Amino acid sequence: MIGNDVALTLARLETVLLDLPTIRPHVLVMATMRVQSIVLVRLTSSDGVEGIGEGTTIGGVSYGPESPEGIKLVIDRYIAPLLEGEDLTRVGAVMAKINKHVAGNNIAKCAVETALVDAQARRLGVAASELIAGGRVRSHLPVAWTLASGETARDIEEAEAMLAARRHNVFKLKIGKRDVRADAAHVAAIKKALGERASVRVDVNQGWSETQAELGMRLLAEAGVDLVEQPVVRGSGALARLSARHDVPIMADESLHGARDGFAVAAGAQAQVFAIKIAQSGGLFPANDVARIGHAAGLGLYGGTMLEAGVGTAASAQLCATFPNLEWGTELFGSLLVQEDILAEPLRYADFSLQVPEGPGLGVRLDEAKVAYFRRDRTAPLLHAVAKKGESNAVSG
Repeated sequence: MIGNDVALTLARLETVLLDLPTIRPHVLVMATMRVQSIVLVRLTSSDGVEGIGEGTTIGGVSYGPESPEGIKLVIDRYIAPLLEGEDLTRVGAVMAKINKHVAGNNIAKCAVETALVDAQARRLGVAASELIAGGRVRSHLPVAWTLASGETARDIEEAEAMLAARRHNVFKLKIGKRDVRADAAHVAAIKKALGERASVRVDVNQGWSETQAELGMRLLAEAGVDLVEQPVVRGSGALARLSARHDVPIMADESLHGARDGFAVAAGAQAQVFAIKIAQSGGLFPANDVARIGHAAGLGLYGGTMLEAGVGTAASAQLCATFPNLEWGTELFGSLLVQEDILAEPLRYADFSLQVPEGPGLGVRLDEAKVAYFRRDRTAPLLHAVAKKGESNAVSG
């Protein structure tokens, strides 16, 4: 509620599916990505202020239960009606209502919450980070790059190019699709080539059994790997046993879907590092809750990604800029994985880091021509129009 006790309500909510080709095949345990599909949310309040958000997952439904198409449907069909008549300046109250009536669907909720936060921060003339936990404590974030071609020579060449350009000096390798020994040999060859010039880490995306992980953790330690991300399936108990038996730190990722998970992982000594993802947590504020639990438990923090494009990456950067401890940096490189992003001005990567966007809100603007070009249907988007006094509700599309 801003001035004169007049509630600022929803004027329009637009969701658009965009398909952004990647710069190369991105090979994971569960899928090989050649296109990243995102849901762009544009929310306009009755004062004319627009906020933007992004809902993005990995590999359709191969990574998790939400798909781009499902995210759009949930927002259009179930979340949009809940926004009608609500004061959109009260982000916490609006999200509490959504959480009461919509179970799960964390990515959809994150996209809407991000748009609400962006709009409110723009309205107040401050960066989104200033609305979270007292504001930012850093202006630049270390950024890792994922080597995921699956080809050793190609990955080494790619890493060398990144080092030469001073864009990344931390590399994460996606493994778990091949035999454990073959994967370990692939990682060892890359670490040997890069030596002490770079940190090498791996992400198994829950691809190993506990027996495989026992062997894998030992071989990766011998190779000089600094961090192993989610080697086994969440909730099995194996993560805690592996953490107790091996010296290489383990990072929880898929194990974290909100504050309750964060508390359980920390209390059960399942990991030494938390990967903080706004989409997986259900929004900026829930992700901040997860981060604060990890920090209070003495665990390292890492800014994770769902391979979001520019809008989601900027939102994650705004949150990570507020963390008192960011020992393990971030991997907010999603904007660099697509051939063309949808921002009017690209995010700034230099000297092995990402500059946290400045200016009001998320600090980014859309390139309308690119949004129009990459939209899936290339027709008029589905608009949720909220009736003004004396008018009827309308849905056009």
